[in-house]
Amino acid sequence: MERKTIDLDQGWDYMQTGITKLKRILEGLPEPQFDSEQYMMLYTTIYNMCTQKPPHDYSQQLYDKYREAFEEYINSTVLPALREKHDEYMLRELVKRWSNHKVMVRWLSRFFYYLDRYFIARRSLPPLNEVGLTCFRDLVYNELHSKVKDAVIALIDKEREGEQIDRALLKNVLDIYVEIGMGQMERYEEDFESFMLLDSASYYSRKASSWIQEDSCPDYMLKSEECLKKERERVAHYLHSSSEPKLVEKVQHELLVVYANQLLEKEHSGCRALLRDDKVDDLSRMYRLYHKIVKGLEPVANIFKQHVTAEGNALVQQAEDTATNHAANTASVQEQVLIRKVIELHDKYMVYVVECFQNHTLFHKALKEAFEIFCNKTVAGSSSAELLATFCDNILKKGGSEKLSDEAIEDTLEKVVKLLAYISDKDLFAEFYRKKLARRLLFDRSANDDHERSILTKLKQQCGGQFTSKMEGMVTDLTLARENQNNFEEYLNNNPAANPGIDLTVTVLTTGFWPSYKSFDINLPAEMVKCVEVFKGFYETKTKHRKLTWIYSLGTCHLNGKFDTKPIELVVSTYQAAVLLLFNTTDKLSYTDILTQLNLSHEDLVRLLHSLSCARYKILLKEPSTKTVTQADTFEFNSKFTDRMRRIKIPLPPVDERKKVVEDVDKDRRYAIDAAIVRIMKSRKVLGHQQLVSECVEQLSRMFKPDIKAIKKRMEDLITRDYLERDKENPNMFRYLA
Repeated sequence: MERKTIDLDQGWDYMQTGITKLKRILEGLPEPQFDSEQYMMLYTTIYNMCTQKPPHDYSQQLYDKYREAFEEYINSTVLPALREKHDEYMLRELVKRWSNHKVMVRWLSRFFYYLDRYFIARRSLPPLNEVGLTCFRDLVYNELHSKVKDAVIALIDKEREGEQIDRALLKNVLDIYVEIGMGQMERYEEDFESFMLLDSASYYSRKASSWIQEDSCPDYMLKSEECLKKERERVAHYLHSSSEPKLVEKVQHELLVVYANQLLEKEHSGCRALLRDDKVDDLSRMYRLYHKIVKGLEPVANIFKQHVTAEGNALVQQAEDTATNHAANTASVQEQVLIRKVIELHDKYMVYVVECFQNHTLFHKALKEAFEIFCNKTVAGSSSAELLATFCDNILKKGGSEKLSDEAIEDTLEKVVKLLAYISDKDLFAEFYRKKLARRLLFDRSANDDHERSILTKLKQQCGGQFTSKMEGMVTDLTLARENQNNFEEYLNNNPAANPGIDLTVTVLTTGFWPSYKSFDINLPAEMVKCVEVFKGFYETKTKHRKLTWIYSLGTCHLNGKFDTKPIELVVSTYQAAVLLLFNTTDKLSYTDILTQLNLSHEDLVRLLHSLSCARYKILLKEPSTKTVTQADTFEFNSKFTDRMRRIKIPLPPVDERKKVVEDVDKDRRYAIDAAIVRIMKSRKVLGHQQLVSECVEQLSRMFKPDIKAIKKRMEDLITRDYLERDKENPNMFRYLA
């Protein structure tokens, strides 16, 4: 059956009735909805007009008329309605018109659906949906977007000033910018966002310039934090989510970056004042605000470093002043106080780093650098390495000035080891510590073995096994020495003939672990010679391969002094005992007699005689009775001597060990530099001067800060000893000689 051909005008007139009905529905006029029959009739009309045989296939003409239907509606109805309204009313109208337009596109593209399926697909034309939206874009959006943008920005600024606005309206308007882009964000970004960001920047720039004048730093930061929070809410309510980072960045820039220096440096409320007054909350806020900004924390960390350095320097200066004004004994107490205060300072600012500054590496670095500055200063001639060692000694020895519980001691030792990390001359600390450890162990002054071992474990973790190996050896040595003494006593019980008639305690130590002690041969009194022989006999039963060297300078003797009024027990060193025992056979001796009989040096003998005749306890009477010992003096036993105590200790004047420790450390450093240079050159074979020096410094800086001059000196020395040679062509290059 032949289908009747529909010509274009006739078909379009029918379609026009459907389109008019749709427009009336959209305008809200009384008009019943489409029923399925009407819908089918409209669809079928298009279908028939597109499937007629040429020349009656009107696909192209219908495609064009589809577009014209929109254009006619927009020009006759939509644009006039929008042009007569302004500001918020225009925005409401626009939202309504856009919503209607989308409905119209949906219905018309259903009527013309057949075009979409076949004609458009074959000709690669824009689909109906897109054509409909493009009409709105070209006719409405392009004319109005600039006015709309101004209206929206005006509302946003109103809201910033605290007025209530219709957020839903703004959300709907801004959605038009996004939807008009049809999958692209260009329209939203170029036509709205870029202007909104500029406006936000100038708004906050105005605010910031007045706030920075009027407000204190904490108030300014509170306002800034509040503004940032509100801008984020703004994005959540009606801006597109992609605007958040850009908007936040703009606001941060105007409020925090532009005025960063002025804000942080404010006289009575800036970063320094906050640190000075311990304003923890404000400092945390400062961190929160600035850590999101590139390099924003650097100035804060710098001020933090300067503040900590200044506080540390003040402590050092205070200790220095007190030491200058007081006698030596209070100076040492002051130094103890200094270390204690430095530990407290570290505790305080470590809490800041962890809590206010969220463990940020910049602040760890600032704290470290600040402590390195003042922890390496000398106080009253003592280096910080020595002070730290003395502080430990005071905690660990019996009767030290620090009376602490076991937990407190552990805690303090933990903190001392942390401080050691900031000290550049760790080898100097090790040497002083070893000296003091030796005294504690040998003279039984150590309060608790567990603490001694505990701090060594901590030092080992901090500085490596090489650092503590000798000290650990010393502690172990003492345990072995006690066993040895027990075996010796057993040996004497089994061999009564060997008993020297004197109680003898010998501590056998391993030479390599202990500090070197100055010891010289002396003609021992007969009683003591026998003791030495007996112990030698015992030791040879245990081992034939070890040589015993006697360190008399560390020995002590208990002598009974028979004075006229009462006998008194004298506790003296081995050398003092040797001097006193000479007076058992004769009452009076000259300086020269004593010198020849004992075979001592002048320097040592003067010290001994001074302690026995010029100090507090005058066991010997000196002729003439002056305060100094000369080679012309004569000495005799003071039988009239008496004291209220039954036992007295006669001290020797102390020798200043500091110089010797520093010399020993210097010597060790020379070896360490030699070893480092040879190690580097062995692996690299050929190396430039500058590189060799810097690698050497890097290798050694874990233990001490090597002096560049010292490194150069050691290089020259190694050249003369044929470990290295200079390159013939380039004297700045070194070669390793195997």
